[in-house]
Amino acid sequence: MDVEKVRAETPGCAEVVHLNNAGAALQPAAVLDAVVGHLTLEASIGGYEAYEQNAAAIGRFYDAVAALLGAAPDEIAYVENATRAWDMAFYSVPFAAGDRILTTASEYSSNAIAYRQVARARDVRVDVVPDDAHGQISLEALAAELGRGGVRLVSLNHVPTQNGLVNPAAEVGRLCREAGALFLLDACQSVGQLPVDVGEIGCDMLSATGRKFLRGPRGTGFLYVRRDVLRTLEPPFLDLQAADWQAPDAYEMRDDARRFETWERFVAGQIGLGVAVDYATALGLRAIEERVTSLAARLRADLAERPGVTVLDRGERMSGIVTFTVAGRDPGEIKLALRERDVNVSVTTPRQHGYDLDAAPAAVRASVHYYNTEAELERLVTAL
Repeated sequence: MDVEKVRAETPGCAEVVHLNNAGAALQPAAVLDAVVGHLTLEASIGGYEAYEQNAAAIGRFYDAVAALLGAAPDEIAYVENATRAWDMAFYSVPFAAGDRILTTASEYSSNAIAYRQVARARDVRVDVVPDDAHGQISLEALAAELGRGGVRLVSLNHVPTQNGLVNPAAEVGRLCREAGALFLLDACQSVGQLPVDVGEIGCDMLSATGRKFLRGPRGTGFLYVRRDVLRTLEPPFLDLQAADWQAPDAYEMRDDARRFETWERFVAGQIGLGVAVDYATALGLRAIEERVTSLAARLRADLAERPGVTVLDRGERMSGIVTFTVAGRDPGEIKLALRERDVNVSVTTPRQHGYDLDAAPAAVRASVHYYNTEAELERLVTAL
């Protein structure tokens, strides 16, 4: 990877040390140009007219995401963010009284709220599979829970927001297939920093965002739904994009993943996200993973040598998310102090950690990406 070329193509690299890629990464100039170009076209000739003129660029999104995930274009839906993509998948599952949902202790709190809502409304049980010794979902415990029966859905995050690990998604997928349970993967923090192949993982549904490691625009996301399970899922709401109205009192849903879309959307964002996906694919996800993993490992090692700094990350396999605390200092205070030095990090708090409230304290989260440099990591450590 030509890091200097990538940095030259990223305007923000000249302004800040950006270590908040798990929040929202810096966009390449190509993405910015695509979004601004379409918005300018809308302002010049009209929104509907711009849509028609840029139809090829809009449609490119589906091919780009499908290639990224090893899926088919008709298994991809454009959704306005990862939360809505995940919601559309989760709330489409036909839960019945007595069904079970299995999840992991490190699940994101937004997802945990949805589990609880459905559990109350449909008399569904939510069971949290414990961690193994490394902090990731225990495959042995998951197999035991699946063996008890009654599991409608296994739902977990690929990369948690708070502790740096990568859950063994492919092994989870294998167990789900053997048990006949649906598998929903929240890939919000993994797509764009790791190779993610839905065939290898074996998930039935996958949600992701544009703004994080894919380096796309905010307000963009997508949903993958395996063609074989599509017919069993009815989205929680429909419109004329998702279904065809058959007067006087009938409708027919689309037979592809776009039944999860709505007609109105951030069109410039869809174009920009397609460009971002193509940008990542051109660099190569294996190369991206190698650099991200290397930078994160170096940062963990450098931080661990600093007096009073405790690195909190767990897992046999680790991601580009690095979390740590500094003795006697509030993480929010550190975040602001670093920002004054043009170093961007974020803070993760227990209220975000779902069922893992006591496992990790509030912490500083420094998330690296391939356009970061070793000198930028040194700048963070020196500032501390």
